[in-house]
Amino acid sequence: MKSIVWISRCLCLLLLSAVTQLHAEDGHELWLRYAALPKTQAAQVATHAIDYVFKAAETPTTQRARNELALGVAGLAGKKLPGSEQIHDGSIVLAVAGKYAPLDQQALPLQNIGNEGFVLRAITLEGHAVIVVAANTDIGLLYGVFELLRKFQLDNALAKLDIVSNPKISLRLLNHWDNLDRKVERGYAGQSLWDWWRLPQYLDARYEQYARANASIGINGTVLNNVNSNARILTPAYLEKVAAIARIMRPWGIKVYLSARFSAPQEIGGLKTSDPLDANVQKWWNSKADEIYQLIPDFGGFLVKANSEGQPGPNDFGRTHADGANMLAAALKAHGGVVMWRAFVYSDVNPEDRHKQAWSEFKPLDGKFADNVIVQVKNGAIDFQPREPFHPLFGAMPNTPLMMEFQITKEYLGFATHLVYLGAQYEEVLKADTYAKGAGSLVAKVIDGSLEQHKLSGIAGVANIGSDRDWSGSDFNQANWYAFGRLAWDPLASSAQIARDWLTQTFSSDPTFVETATQLMLRSREAVVDYMTPLGLAHIMGTGHHYGPAPWVSDQKRPEWNPVYYHRADQQGIGFDRTDTGSAALSQYAAAAAQHFADPQANNEQYLLWFRHVSWQYKMHSGRTLWEELLQHYDHGVAEVAAMGQQWQTLEPYVDAERFLKAKEFLQIQLNEAQWWRDACVAYFMSISKLPLPKGVQAPAYNLEYYQALSFPSAPG
Repeated sequence: MKSIVWISRCLCLLLLSAVTQLHAEDGHELWLRYAALPKTQAAQVATHAIDYVFKAAETPTTQRARNELALGVAGLAGKKLPGSEQIHDGSIVLAVAGKYAPLDQQALPLQNIGNEGFVLRAITLEGHAVIVVAANTDIGLLYGVFELLRKFQLDNALAKLDIVSNPKISLRLLNHWDNLDRKVERGYAGQSLWDWWRLPQYLDARYEQYARANASIGINGTVLNNVNSNARILTPAYLEKVAAIARIMRPWGIKVYLSARFSAPQEIGGLKTSDPLDANVQKWWNSKADEIYQLIPDFGGFLVKANSEGQPGPNDFGRTHADGANMLAAALKAHGGVVMWRAFVYSDVNPEDRHKQAWSEFKPLDGKFADNVIVQVKNGAIDFQPREPFHPLFGAMPNTPLMMEFQITKEYLGFATHLVYLGAQYEEVLKADTYAKGAGSLVAKVIDGSLEQHKLSGIAGVANIGSDRDWSGSDFNQANWYAFGRLAWDPLASSAQIARDWLTQTFSSDPTFVETATQLMLRSREAVVDYMTPLGLAHIMGTGHHYGPAPWVSDQKRPEWNPVYYHRADQQGIGFDRTDTGSAALSQYAAAAAQHFADPQANNEQYLLWFRHVSWQYKMHSGRTLWEELLQHYDHGVAEVAAMGQQWQTLEPYVDAERFLKAKEFLQIQLNEAQWWRDACVAYFMSISKLPLPKGVQAPAYNLEYYQALSFPSAPG
């Protein structure tokens, strides 16, 4: 009897599972779900989308634009969108400049939008009220279609639609730190997307889906392989594989790039040197560039990590970074390719503050790089910390184009399971003032080229895209990919509005859901700063894997690999003195920016311990001592994560069961780990400061030895 009941129960569970799967969502569709709109909103879209009229040359890109428009309207409004030769009230007119005379007479500002921009406008055309999507090129038309579909979901004022948009930054790239064995360095979403073993014969359907998702947010380039590059990527067999990927990316306006290993002439070319001034080395790279462009005519160029963390580079031969970059730039020049040369350099034999090393090495080279070289600079001088001051190179190299490198993957921010909306971090950095040419010299103006009138501009995001069904390891990690793309298009956009847009497209347009979830996302970044690295602390994560707290580590071979190097806590106080009495790193900033960072009154104490070593008894704005304030921040971080979990719980009626449960369980993991961070750091800093916990402050759950004994030999990434 028991066995019959057990079998019946199993059958019921299987049936329930099958029914659930028919309606479950797993995040695979990202923000392109095109879920049915509420009835009133769907009716409005239907009114403005009777049919579409196509006035452009047929290309693979315009085919995708037309298909996307039909797919979007069918999902959002439940309506087939037929093509038509005749214009009616409610037609959507897709047009490329010069292809339709009546539209060209409408005085649309197409001359101001370049090759990637578009105009969306509700106008009267041939006596009919229509929405026009106009551009100078087919890729501009595709971007315009994606924007129109976004407006259908977000905007109720379609009759007044009037948007003129073009990207402020020319190179908008994802950097994949993917290896040829499909392992992803600092990746937390499964294996690499690129199935190198089966390429080029087998083309996974996800490649096209990936390209579509990137095009929908304006990303126009992808670096396929790790900056810690393997020279084999440049061999003929692998270039055939790269060419196959490039063919899929091309109709979506996406160029492929490769991370090039500087020592490739020796490793795969049979040369005895990789000296950039050697004629045979130059010839080898010239031939390699010709070979690549023969296969991939629109190849974007090379990303290079050189003389950093043990990677080979021009310094190995007594040459400068400019020598190395310019040699590669010369090989690419005739083909229109660019070199993105990373400024992330530091050396174990250099006793200088790690914060200063990139500036010291690159500032003297300003103006010495070829015109198709752009220097890629991380957002901060250390390494993608929860909060860093902007990198001092921004604004310090007026004669050299600089591009931003953000991290989308959360190497130092809890990997895949912590909910941290990085749009807020990106906005904070982009709107930071370098004061390079006086007030208003924002980082955004440095990287978009407008501050110094550079034609070449760029921004890169280190991706966390893998083989997981949800692409990014969690649904909320998708928001960081989305926010990066939107801010790459317009670096002065609002991260709060971007969060609202993403939530509406990804989950629900219900105002209660959108506003509550937006607040949850916007509080998440400050929460993680509080429970990990409050008040300007940095790089106190576990060494190597960067998982969890380890402020006590001091036994690593390189000084800057040790967390104690960064916080410098002793019984007297804590923090890294970067003022004139310490490493003088502040001197690398413009005077007004340095004054801002040095003055706790100006920066609201966010960077206090980044730039100063202060006493545990130092009086904070709040009236508390530094010790008391540090404890308050740790407790606040944990409390914020708990509040985020409670907020998410209230949103269950608005979210499908599968994605709701996953986010709920991840928030519980985050709460547990936030408490771990708090307890481990408090236990350690208590042992250093010799100070007691103030009355009412909870003691750590375990002693310091317990936390120090934790080991994670199989941490991902």
